Amino acid sequence: MDVLCSHNARNTGSISRVCRRLVQFLVLFVFVLTVARGQVRYSIPEEMNKGSVVGNIVQDLGLDVKRLKSGRARIFTEDSREYIGLNVDKGTLVVRERIDREQLCAQVTPCSLHFQIILENPMELHQVDVEILDINDNAPVFTRREIGFQISESALPGAKFSLDSAHDPDVGLNALQRYTLNPTDHFSLKEVAGNDGLKYIEMVLQTLLDRENQEDHLLTLVAFDGGNPQKSGTVKITVTVMDANDNSPVFSLPVYRVSLLENSPKGTYVATVTATDKDKGTNAQVTYSFSQSTGKSLNLFNIDSETGEITVNGDLDFEKSKHFQITVEASDKGGLTDSSKVVIEVADINDNAPIISIISFSQAIPEDSAPETVIAMLNVKDLDSGKNGQVKCSIARDAPFKIKSTSTNFFSVVTDQLLDREKVSEYNITITATDEGSPSLSTSKILNIKISDVNDNAPVFQRQSYTAYVMENNTPGVSIFAVTASDKDSGNNARISYFLEDVLVNGVSASTYISVHAESGEILAVRSFDYEQTKEFNIRVKAQDGGNPPLSSNVSVKIIIQDQNDNAPQVLYPVQTGGSVVAEMVPRSADVGYLVTKVVAVDVDSGQNAWLSYKLQKATDRALFEVGAQNGEIRTVRQVTDKDAVKQKLTVVVEDNGQPSRSATVNINVAVADSFPEVLSEFTDFTHDKDYNDNLTFYLVLALAVVSFLFIVSIIAILSVKCYRWRRERMFYKSGANLPVIPYYPPLYADVGGTGTLQHVYNYEVCRTTDSRKSDLKYVRPSSESIISLDTSGTQTLTRAQRENLANDSEDQVRSENSETFFFRGPVFTD
Repeated sequence: MDVLCSHNARNTGSISRVCRRLVQFLVLFVFVLTVARGQVRYSIPEEMNKGSVVGNIVQDLGLDVKRLKSGRARIFTEDSREYIGLNVDKGTLVVRERIDREQLCAQVTPCSLHFQIILENPMELHQVDVEILDINDNAPVFTRREIGFQISESALPGAKFSLDSAHDPDVGLNALQRYTLNPTDHFSLKEVAGNDGLKYIEMVLQTLLDRENQEDHLLTLVAFDGGNPQKSGTVKITVTVMDANDNSPVFSLPVYRVSLLENSPKGTYVATVTATDKDKGTNAQVTYSFSQSTGKSLNLFNIDSETGEITVNGDLDFEKSKHFQITVEASDKGGLTDSSKVVIEVADINDNAPIISIISFSQAIPEDSAPETVIAMLNVKDLDSGKNGQVKCSIARDAPFKIKSTSTNFFSVVTDQLLDREKVSEYNITITATDEGSPSLSTSKILNIKISDVNDNAPVFQRQSYTAYVMENNTPGVSIFAVTASDKDSGNNARISYFLEDVLVNGVSASTYISVHAESGEILAVRSFDYEQTKEFNIRVKAQDGGNPPLSSNVSVKIIIQDQNDNAPQVLYPVQTGGSVVAEMVPRSADVGYLVTKVVAVDVDSGQNAWLSYKLQKATDRALFEVGAQNGEIRTVRQVTDKDAVKQKLTVVVEDNGQPSRSATVNINVAVADSFPEVLSEFTDFTHDKDYNDNLTFYLVLALAVVSFLFIVSIIAILSVKCYRWRRERMFYKSGANLPVIPYYPPLYADVGGTGTLQHVYNYEVCRTTDSRKSDLKYVRPSSESIISLDTSGTQTLTRAQRENLANDSEDQVRSENSETFFFRGPVFTD
């Protein structure tokens, strides 16, 4: 083959190029035989959008996406256009260009795109065929919109008339399928198969045509395809029935007499002559014309050849000619004629209207012009004589103008009152000049006067005040609101600029909070707002026009900061301390619904962001306690039993109603016991997990000092109690032996009520060490609180305020490993 191509190349260059293409084709064919590994076929509809997925070539060929990348996969097409592209990252074939099946394959079916996917290292070639499916995107189309036939009424039934065929570029069912013809009173439709295999249609006459009954027949030919939805094309068919000429025209009158005013303008109607022909169609068409015997009158009049209407074609003057006589002829298409005469009498009239000439005119005047300001000067004349030439001028009364006569035939237009451009910016003044003829003639002239603007209106805001809302924590520069003012003036007098007035907001200039766009009136935030610091403030915006001097107006704008849920709830009670264990005491005799304690929390936000709800997150025994969702009250759910543990730990979550919501948690220790030794023995475990100082000597000295102090306090308390009881006994003894015996009750004694709850309580303080023999108890003032505070400092018993003051120094205190001191505040029930 190389030898043959070389030999041919010596002869002609074109043969050489053919040989090279043949060699390339053979090389490619060998390449395909050696590396081709697979073939994939897809079917897609035409007109798919760019980027639409044709198929997953990786999945269909059993390849890997990494193989496409490593093999530098690409598409090879013999055609220069690449309708299908390869997405190497996803391993899919996508539509790169809009595919029109009709443009690509015309009527050829099936219509397919053939290309190869080539990979390297090792080299592979995969054949891909994409069949383009036809969609019904084309309707049948006729080459002409209308078809006309002229058929003689003598035509016999069975006569055939060929019709245009429709063309539909679609294929299959979407191609042209059938025709219909309506109506079918006189004609029917017949399909004829041609030698080329295509179908042609003919219109066949079914019945005789009668021109006298119906001269024109209108038919509609419709072509339908088989698509879904079905599409169609339409063509209109007009059939005109022809007739023969067998009658001549005849005028309705032998002489027509007309009276015409002098100086009638061109086109003035004079008369209409009428001739009739019993024939129809072209045989009955009559044309009218003037006879050449009319002479010079032919130049003054004109006749419509179709309608016979005679009109004035020149200037008529009674002084030159008082009457005219015209001969008119009527002819049909066959050359048959008839004639008639028209006699025209000319009458003298007032045929000259006044003429208005503008000498001077000011098209624009300022709106602050004073009355009697001259706007225009006019000259009015009439070519007639006598009364027909005497003229009067008038002007519309609803306009703020009037007309004055300065001298003969001269008039001036002046202002009659003050003008306001904002009410009426333009006037069309109609000036009418009327003569005194009978009948009188008049002429009108319209003067267009524009009122120029004067800056006499200040800008006006749409409302007297505005209220704008902005969410706190906003981005600086965000648009808050826009104020709009309008000015009735025009031009620069109505060009409005907006300014922020320098007022104080919280002691500083408003410009540190807000800025105003000079052209749009848009209010912008300069800083980020905090609702908890500033809830609202007022500013003033000034709108100023561009007049000289400028006019302005002010408006107040109230800026309201809207709250965001940017603060979590804060638990006020119970107070969480790191140096002591806080516990609430619940007696084992507590009924269902017993109030253990109440969680008190606040949220510095507002609105629903500050609506708090409480729920029990964790509890030692969930079946024993519940928390009120709205009030935070912790109550018992059931009766306390002996099986319930003394130590109960609750975790309550306080959550606000914001979006998103924020929450806080509080831990509450509850002691379930009827006696303090039981409580103390259990709660001593709370202190074992504390860190102790290694300085043992310091702890021993501190423990000894605490024990000595407690011993002295106990001795003093015992002596005080003994002295108090001795004085009471003395007073009772001296009261006399005859007094009735009254049982003695300790002070503040209270019996048990119907519910079993003791009404009177004592506050007590208990100091206890690990040695129960050195423990002591002291009664203090009554209180309704039921709080147990277990202080593990080991130094002394302190009140809440004292403990808070010493909280910062608690790190320097030393705890003893052998001595523990607890502090309880809670109710002591008298028996």
